[in-house]
Amino acid sequence: MSEFTTSYQPLPASGYEEDEVDTPHMETDVLIHVVPEESSKSRWNHIENLDEFFARVYQYHQRNGFFCMVLEDVLQLLQFVFVILFSSYLIECVKYDVVFDEIYRNNTHGHHKVTIAESVIPLDQCVSSVRPFVAICLLVAAVFWVLRLIKVVYNVLKYWEIRAFYLTALKISADELPNLTWHEVQKRVVEVQQEQQMCIHKKELTELDIYNRILRFKNYQVAMVNKSLLPLKYRIPFVGDYVFLSTGLKYNMEMILFWGPWAPFENYWHLKQDFKNYHKRKELADYVSQRILWLGLANLILSPLIFLWQILYSFFRYAEIIKRQPGSLGARRWSLYGRLYLRHFNELDHEFEARLNRGYKPAEEYMNIFTSPVLVILAKNVVFFAGAVLAVLIILTLIDEDTLQVENILRMMTILGAVVAVCRAVIPAEHMVFCPEFLMTHILKEVHYIPDSWKGNAHTHKVRQEFAQLFQYKALYLLEELISPLVTPLILCFSIRHKAYDIVDFYRNFTVEVTGVGDVCSFAQMDIRKHGNPQWVKEEQTQADLYHQAEDGKAELSLMHFALTNPEWKPPENCSVFLNDIKDQAVNDANAAVVAPGDNALFTSLHTFSALSPGVYNSINISSVVPGPSGMASAHHSMRPLGTVPGPMSPPGGSHLRGAGVAHAEGPLQGSGKGILASLHSSGALSGSATGLGSGPTSLDTGHFLSSEVSQELSSAEMSFSALYIHELHRRRRQGQHRLEYLDFDGHPHVELQELGTRLTFDLDPMPGHGGVRGRMSHIVESPQEEKSEEEMSNEDAITFVSFDERVTKST
Repeated sequence: MSEFTTSYQPLPASGYEEDEVDTPHMETDVLIHVVPEESSKSRWNHIENLDEFFARVYQYHQRNGFFCMVLEDVLQLLQFVFVILFSSYLIECVKYDVVFDEIYRNNTHGHHKVTIAESVIPLDQCVSSVRPFVAICLLVAAVFWVLRLIKVVYNVLKYWEIRAFYLTALKISADELPNLTWHEVQKRVVEVQQEQQMCIHKKELTELDIYNRILRFKNYQVAMVNKSLLPLKYRIPFVGDYVFLSTGLKYNMEMILFWGPWAPFENYWHLKQDFKNYHKRKELADYVSQRILWLGLANLILSPLIFLWQILYSFFRYAEIIKRQPGSLGARRWSLYGRLYLRHFNELDHEFEARLNRGYKPAEEYMNIFTSPVLVILAKNVVFFAGAVLAVLIILTLIDEDTLQVENILRMMTILGAVVAVCRAVIPAEHMVFCPEFLMTHILKEVHYIPDSWKGNAHTHKVRQEFAQLFQYKALYLLEELISPLVTPLILCFSIRHKAYDIVDFYRNFTVEVTGVGDVCSFAQMDIRKHGNPQWVKEEQTQADLYHQAEDGKAELSLMHFALTNPEWKPPENCSVFLNDIKDQAVNDANAAVVAPGDNALFTSLHTFSALSPGVYNSINISSVVPGPSGMASAHHSMRPLGTVPGPMSPPGGSHLRGAGVAHAEGPLQGSGKGILASLHSSGALSGSATGLGSGPTSLDTGHFLSSEVSQELSSAEMSFSALYIHELHRRRRQGQHRLEYLDFDGHPHVELQELGTRLTFDLDPMPGHGGVRGRMSHIVESPQEEKSEEEMSNEDAITFVSFDERVTKST
């Protein structure tokens, strides 16, 4: 038998040489993994906590290396000290009676201006006379700061370890780091695993293994929100339905659910065995409920101190911004609830932020088109009156600067300026176009998720209010953060505590053990057969019931997104079946587009995509499938709410990466080459020979593109189009209509419509002298569920199609 050289060597019986011991040499069959000598400076085999290790590797890349990470952590410590000491100084050491009442005063010596030394108490006197409440606050803050200091020191040591890993194992220097994407770093991590066996439970790590470890708890959170497990929606009198999720509440839920001392997890990667046992359901539910109650009471006791900190921190952080830009409070941000609702399974932070950033502009435009006529009228008049007074004061100041010395003149100008800024934020733009459906489709293209009830109803006040729960005012966010210390204890004690049984059931039913990874949320495996929604996939592709299926297409869209951002990943068979089926259906739709473009999911999605992203659409030359935007008028009859209406156009591809840096790019810079658009090209559906609509080069050929900007944007463009196409297929499934195109045994094309249990089949016979085909009803196959009358069938019109050069041979 030939001998093989491996990195495994026999383990000696002793740590000494044979001639140094008296005991006889014992044979051993134990093998150990030996790290290559060139990496002896840093041994990375058998890392115990790979979750923390991979998370730090990711953060090291995203936060630009060791120096930036340490600098940021140290400055945060200094920021905390500054807030506490400066606030205490303002409370205890300032003579406010002098500052406010006698800034300018007359005395026996004439006009005198108060100095800083006169308005403050000397530091030694101030420290000796600190009030008890302030002293207690300072003591608590000091203890908290010391704990943070210990954590920072620990993190710095870990950062240094990760730095060594980048330098010695990954061979990435500090200068090279900003020029690498996470996708490239991850490829090197996978290669290092094969050399040094960081995980000893499996020889090779996949991209999904790394994502599962980094996002283990985040995937659980996304799944809990997707299945409406966490009670975050409340009905408030005079307000209606309201979603509340503050930073403090989110922190407490993560503590009780994931990493706290009472959490269901035994360690980072293993769920306690009791939570997998159905017979301990009641015992565990009582345990979780009791711990949530204790946590709520602890929050209630500490709420005064936390509330005081929130006020101070918010004041120092936002006061200057509000003074400089009062209208900033009228700006919007994605809510914390929205960030969980819109997130894919297995989506890293930089990938998610890129999606939200692309969706911000259309989301802002959508919310701005809804205005109250009464409020707009009032705002215009307030701007007129306040602006007139402010203009006069400014002119007087320009004429004579002594005007500023008039009592309260600066205060009046500041208030008037703020009023004008706030009211102007309420007044809509003069040339704004009301196109809610277009903007909602644009939002869907970027963020990938909207409820079915929003489609076609984007113009309604109800949809606008529901979308505001995902995209809230910054002022509302600040208000929620301020009242969070008071509200969080109530929610923990009276709402979340009663979900203890559901939490225990969720962990038991949706936790799977993966070799080399540990216990993960089963939704994070993106198993279509186990969690696919029958309204989003073919019935034979999923076995999930209502309890186990993911909602809103979460599993399907997450799988497509992960496959595009990680093209080297080899999905399991059931996942591959879904991905290949979507691509095959798109190819069949492309071939059938010349037959019946008015009833084709690909045709509708491409026209929508062409209007929303004309730059990408033109650059990748997919106009060979269907006419470009100029030809949309002729196909207007096919446009549904998911389609397009006149409105603003998005910028050309590549603009979304400006300023973000290569480190924040999604997937490989050259694109995955495995998306729907790439499949259309590789199948020939984008070529003129396939469609008969012209010829020309295409930019989808194995990653070579016409535009470098489109090259950088390909992954997001592919995913945006995939989201539109999958949602269009879902819409058609919900309407109960499915379209099949195929050839019969005689070689004649057929179009088959399945609707409400009845299947209508059309023969596509050649039309003499027209170079096309004509549809006629061939036969009707009735299902037992429902029959269609002869009068209804006679209302079906004959269908005329364009040239049919490429025969459709596969059902879609």
